[in-house]
Amino acid sequence: MTMAQQAGKAPISTTRPELAGTFGMVATTHWLASAAGMAILEKGGNAFDAAAAAAFTLHVVEPHLNGPGGEVPMILRTAADPRLRVLCGQGTAPAAATAEHFADLGLTQIPGTGLLPATVPGAVGAWLVLLRDHGTLPLRTILDYAIGYAEKGHPISSGVVGTIGAVADLLRTAWPASAAQWLPGGTVPVPGQIIRNTALASIYRGLIIEAEGAGEDCESQMEAARQAWYSGFVAEVVDEFCRTPVRDETGREHSGLLTGADMAAWSPSYEDTVSAHWRGWNVHKAGAWTQGPVLLQQLGMLDALGELPPPGSAERVHRVVEVAKLAFADREAWYGDDPDVPLADLLDPGYLKARAALVGESAELTLRPGSPGGRAARLPAFLLGPDSIDHIGGAPDAMAAVERPDSNGVARGDTCHIDVVDRHGNMVSATPSGGWLQSSPIIPELGFCLGTRAQMFWLEQGLPSSLVPGRRPRTTLSPSFAVQESDGPEGNGSGRSWAFGTPGGDQQDQWQLLLLLGHVVDGLNLQAAIDAPAWHTNDIPSSFAPRRRVPGEVVIESRIGADCLNGLRDRGHRVVESAPWSLGRLSSVSRDPATGVLRAAANSRGMQGYAAGR
Repeated sequence: MTMAQQAGKAPISTTRPELAGTFGMVATTHWLASAAGMAILEKGGNAFDAAAAAAFTLHVVEPHLNGPGGEVPMILRTAADPRLRVLCGQGTAPAAATAEHFADLGLTQIPGTGLLPATVPGAVGAWLVLLRDHGTLPLRTILDYAIGYAEKGHPISSGVVGTIGAVADLLRTAWPASAAQWLPGGTVPVPGQIIRNTALASIYRGLIIEAEGAGEDCESQMEAARQAWYSGFVAEVVDEFCRTPVRDETGREHSGLLTGADMAAWSPSYEDTVSAHWRGWNVHKAGAWTQGPVLLQQLGMLDALGELPPPGSAERVHRVVEVAKLAFADREAWYGDDPDVPLADLLDPGYLKARAALVGESAELTLRPGSPGGRAARLPAFLLGPDSIDHIGGAPDAMAAVERPDSNGVARGDTCHIDVVDRHGNMVSATPSGGWLQSSPIIPELGFCLGTRAQMFWLEQGLPSSLVPGRRPRTTLSPSFAVQESDGPEGNGSGRSWAFGTPGGDQQDQWQLLLLLGHVVDGLNLQAAIDAPAWHTNDIPSSFAPRRRVPGEVVIESRIGADCLNGLRDRGHRVVESAPWSLGRLSSVSRDPATGVLRAAANSRGMQGYAAGR
């Protein structure tokens, strides 16, 4: 439905207004980060300056969702060059991270906590490269907000408090430096309590010193800071810290595999996006080293099935869930940081039509990867055995998942998201994650934790996502970008642009699909599409240790209504009713160059994400 078609209809009631303006828009998962990004725009910075300032702020205020030791993929478009590019901030497996090493330790999976699953921390490098190549402001200005919140303190959010509470005993008994940081006075903080991280503030100040010693221009400053991080004082401390064993979820102590040499050998990279034409748009994702192409596969299969059933109906939810199962089964068999991933065949319309034909009237309970180009599918052996089945399932409230400890007392991490657009046409969608306070001990001198993304590798060899030194894990992080097809066949012209994404691990490309359907198919504005009832399936294998799935499970917001819920049960789905406003944390910005109007929206669930703009 077009804007003209919506004219004359009753206004759509939303939790917040869809923002509209002509100057700039910032949408993130925390109001302080959105405010920092907007402040940078007001100082004359561009969208890339603003996104970086927001990202460094998120390192401070959402340490249970991301940190400097984590990673970030992003999709960007500059005002000077409309071509969309991926900037990869996903670090690689260390040189010593081999399947043989884990076998010698008696492990059949990479643990989800501790030092063993650390990859090269890519987030800071990616932001510094973005600023080096496309930013306009000095590093001191970019880091000012993060340093202020770390040094002078900020009111801690309830989500961080819940996570700290879930792992408090672990911090006290096994990770004393983390306890000193996150349990002030030995107790779990309360929401709104002022929390500081002076060590992290000092590290960021150290980067500024290195940057300003290299000169006044942005390019020299950012490159000097990057070198200090990956070949200088930060890498030295990381190397030393990883040599000391720490306890992880195996119940044993293990030292890390990451070294300063691994960090020095890595750098962020630019790549082409992967895209598909869909209903007047070109939808762009990162490559198969992320799960991003599953969104494109789902769109293609849904179109092959014809007109969508009405929104809110059991018929629509059933169809979307069954298509997701097929796409994610392909993810398990075919995706990874491997040049032989048959991505063109996986996205071929004929292949997707054949896959869509498998959708039946009842819920499917088995994994069914396809055979793109006639190739024989191979699933990881673990997924074919009984240990891969979880009969309990996950927390109904997805946003509480990071606060709910598992049987080892360890809570899993989640993710952040950032979307920014400025009046010039610069635009970025980024999904920072990793380096979670609950998954790895804090490095006292640095004030941050290393990431645990290597848990997404399989130790079984010969798979696209098998552990190989120097390879990227097949991550769940999945920013999105869409451009109107009037732009031309590659979607790289001057039509309406739209950046969006969400935290949520394996749910990211399920919730983003709902946003696309709501906005493009159902004609909802960005905020209304975000506010619409959400769902996802846990039938797909988890990317996080211990890598299980719950056959038939659909987690869905209860406000969708009894008719839909009962209709799903009648079709054989295992329905888990989630709280009415609990699933997804989407945000989005858009730009219409014909009018100069910028728009933004952010999720109200969790009372934390915000959009700002004018």
